Amino acid sequence: MSNKSGQIIGLGLESSCDETSASIVIDGRKIISNRIYSQVELHCEYSGVVPEIASRAHLEKINNLIEMALDDGKFKFSDLDYVAATNRPGLIGSLLIALQSAKAISFALNIPLIAVNHLEAHLYAPFLEGNEPAYPFIGLLVSGGNTALYRVNGPGEMILIGKTVDDAVGEAFDKVSKYIGLGYPGGPLVENLAKESRLKKVFFPKILTDPDDTRFSYSGLKTAVINYIKQNPGQEKSEIVYSFQERALELLVRRLFTAARKSGIKKMLVAGGVAANGRLRELIETERKNYEEVLIPSPLMCTDNAAMIAGISYQYYIRNIFDSFATDVSPKP
Repeated sequence: MSNKSGQIIGLGLESSCDETSASIVIDGRKIISNRIYSQVELHCEYSGVVPEIASRAHLEKINNLIEMALDDGKFKFSDLDYVAATNRPGLIGSLLIALQSAKAISFALNIPLIAVNHLEAHLYAPFLEGNEPAYPFIGLLVSGGNTALYRVNGPGEMILIGKTVDDAVGEAFDKVSKYIGLGYPGGPLVENLAKESRLKKVFFPKILTDPDDTRFSYSGLKTAVINYIKQNPGQEKSEIVYSFQERALELLVRRLFTAARKSGIKKMLVAGGVAANGRLRELIETERKNYEEVLIPSPLMCTDNAAMIAGISYQYYIRNIFDSFATDVSPKP
């Protein structure tokens, strides 16, 4: 099934946390529009996302974003071949906004509904920027809510290799940023301050040094930072966050390349909000010399967005894998 142009046009909707987004993607590869509304200013004073505020903002913005996405491509609702929305994982109240909107569009137009795993969508993002979808690959997902390593064999075929046992890496950045008085969100603030470090000395210990361990952990590092600040009140903040960032990112890189080496898979992919970190990209580039390729999307595509939702949904559409109106949301993958 496709429209008269022969192209498959998909509408993707995203509202899993604190970004509302609507996107039009053609044939799972070409982004026509990717409208994103960020709620960062709404949550700054709370140093984190407030679920009630987030869901209300999604409800207020999503219809306008859908209309703008369609207008960007000069499309009408009748041009759509499918509609997709994130339904897991995320904040329940937020997830419902995109999914219920997608259900209404699917019902009104009698087009397929596709419910998307937000984590899988992130790992599809690099394929929307000129890279040919190819499986299998090792996928590292790093964000404020998730830190996990997967072997991805195909659409819907994600095998968990390792995940954090406590904090996600992005959450650790936020907590350190808050404690040190930088603000929210912590990722870019910590990264920018770390660039001002002069000594560039790493004084926090490595995390989980067992080479066979596949887990991540950031609670201990966060506590080490807090204790260090208490014991060294005169230390420059830039030196502290530099050491923290080096140790936080080093574990990600170590786990990524260990998984690739042990699996024999040379194609790797890094996605999620923390993948926008420039220092992480430098560390990966230094280590990647013996591997086929490491794909990392542009910083914009690292954020939560609907293009990745519409993009991965195309892979389900061409396989005739659709969802019913009974499909629900879930806080878990």
